[in-house]
Amino acid sequence: MKALIIIDAQNEFSKDGKRPVPDHLKTIEVIKQRVEEFRKNGKPIAWVRHFNKPSESPAFVPGTWGAEFVRGLGPKEEVNNEKEFRKDVYGAFTGSDIGEWLNSLNVSEVIIIGFYTHGCVSTTAREAIMGGLSVYIEIEGTATCDIEHEILGIQPAVEVRRSALLQLANMGIVIL
Repeated sequence: MKALIIIDAQNEFSKDGKRPVPDHLKTIEVIKQRVEEFRKNGKPIAWVRHFNKPSESPAFVPGTWGAEFVRGLGPKEEVNNEKEFRKDVYGAFTGSDIGEWLNSLNVSEVIIIGFYTHGCVSTTAREAIMGGLSVYIEIEGTATCDIEHEILGIQPAVEVRRSALLQLANMGIVIL
């Protein structure tokens, strides 16, 4: 069975959030389309939400607008094959029971979409591979930010995403 894993579809990545990404709304539309498809077909959806630890940045603070799912997204309580998983690290499998939940549903394949491509999406994809799952990532279903380093310079978001996806494809992940 195939499941959908949605990583951090939270307000913090919107233009008004503390971690805005280019093409946020475009990515959210792709996420909504995938959710609709999986719900229509009765397939499992794992909703992953990030919260920062109190000693970290002021982004993703529990109880704030930024930490909430984008309006219209999040698990439907009346649907038993949708579940929320919370994390305070990059990977959704670390410190949560997402692996056990997927296993209990006989999931062998996952499509991963969400934010940041180079961070939480990439880490979760690597964890899924290590857990024996076949992993797919939809290009337009992920987004990220520019990265700047004082020695290495700046890499625009589109190239950050491309680089992360190239690395994952090299590891055997199927890019959609």
